[in-house]
Amino acid sequence: MRTTLDIPEDLIDEAMKATRINTKTKVIITALEDLIRKSKISGLKEFKGKINLDIDMNAIRGRQCRY
Repeated sequence: MRTTLDIPEDLIDEAMKATRINTKTKVIITALEDLIRKSKISGLKEFKGKINLDIDMNAIRGRQCRY
């Protein structure tokens, strides 16, 4: 989809340097994907301590207790 955006050039340049991404399109796509990922993570944090799954991670990973 083609869209016209008014984004400060220095902001785009700084993002391209920080991420080492060579195209403006790719840096904007990366930024949007990161924003969405962080938003989903913050939504999951609301459930911290509210769900008891009773999962033995050592058993799932095939580890044996050494003690």
